[in-house]
Amino acid sequence: MIAANRRVLLASLVGTSVEFYDFYIYATAAALVFGPLFFPAGSDSAQLLASFASLGVAFVARPVGAWAFGHYGDRIGRKSTLVVSLMLMGGSTFLIAFLPTYASIGWAAPLLLCILRFGQGFGLGGEWGGAALLAVENAPPGWRGRFGMMPQLGAPVGFLAANGLFLLLGTLMTPEQFVAWGWRIPFLLSVVLVGIGLWVRLRLSETPAFAEMLEEGPPASVPMAELLGRHGWVTLGATFGALACFAVYYVMTAFTLGYGTKTLGIGFQTFLSLQLGAILFMAVGILLAGWASDRWSPGAVLRWGCVGAVASGLALAPALQSGSLAGVFAGLAFGLFAMGFVYGPLGAWLPGLFPARVRYTGVSVAFNVAGVLGGGLTPFVAVWLAAQPGGVLWVGLYLAAAAMLSLVALLTLRKRG
Repeated sequence: MIAANRRVLLASLVGTSVEFYDFYIYATAAALVFGPLFFPAGSDSAQLLASFASLGVAFVARPVGAWAFGHYGDRIGRKSTLVVSLMLMGGSTFLIAFLPTYASIGWAAPLLLCILRFGQGFGLGGEWGGAALLAVENAPPGWRGRFGMMPQLGAPVGFLAANGLFLLLGTLMTPEQFVAWGWRIPFLLSVVLVGIGLWVRLRLSETPAFAEMLEEGPPASVPMAELLGRHGWVTLGATFGALACFAVYYVMTAFTLGYGTKTLGIGFQTFLSLQLGAILFMAVGILLAGWASDRWSPGAVLRWGCVGAVASGLALAPALQSGSLAGVFAGLAFGLFAMGFVYGPLGAWLPGLFPARVRYTGVSVAFNVAGVLGGGLTPFVAVWLAAQPGGVLWVGLYLAAAAMLSLVALLTLRKRG
């Protein structure tokens, strides 16, 4: 049993680590090089906005992937669905390494980039929900919070791998080499991580909760219809409850990287180093949140995490405008530590809201629609707000407002977790 639990936890961690590695290398490349490489010449701000708009394409694809993978995950099982989602997401990432630039093929370049970005998002639509169910539906009594936090630990692991690699490449290469071809290396290396993830997942068996559901009767013929017909309000509340984690993450990583390097003039290697240090606070937050979720409840930890996320939004402008690297690091570390508390408990909280027969669909839809609202629009809106009078202050208020929306939703669903 111990060996089986270890395989389950490793499978949920490895898969989401690959997932977030894929997304982080895209977000980093979007902030650093995709603007001038894949979009027409113009102002730096216009190219950065276009680059972040391509980042948002995946968030449009995520709810579609959530519906598709949720449908099959609730009908044929968690394991096979997770394998397909990982292959689709990893394959799309790998192919980005071979894309020609705008200077070579014109408008076909951003079109192909957006198609592959859509593939990433479609695969991710089924990835996190399945990984969370894999962990939670195999958890021993009293361990749902700690098992459920494992997919979330894939976020800092993937971030460290992705940005650590970009930092290494920036150290070993000249800026010209990095822009010319060096940025392609992280996308190429994704195939190694995907291979590891597939090897682990193919060795798993189906979850006990799904097997028990099949013994009780046939699965839902159309899980989405049953979800919306019987659990529509819960799905809506779950979506807004997960909003804050996406807003915090994409402000503290994608937005601040672009703002710090292009507006504040901090070297990108220096800023990546600050983010690599700050992401460790997120990992600590996730670990503490998982333990606290079993001590109290996932919903209670999420509510306190939203309070911290509001505070991190209010502290953002003073931190970025402090004029010191220490001040910038403190703002990033505080924000990502709060992120651990609005993200870590989701793996246990969301599955607890839905019955097993529509759980994959419910968890995936809520999580990924929240990703569209809280993450897909955030880098684009944040860049636009930062260009207005008042600048980054409005970005912090935007983040605080997103966290308040999540807090209201969590209070509404308080009796459920």
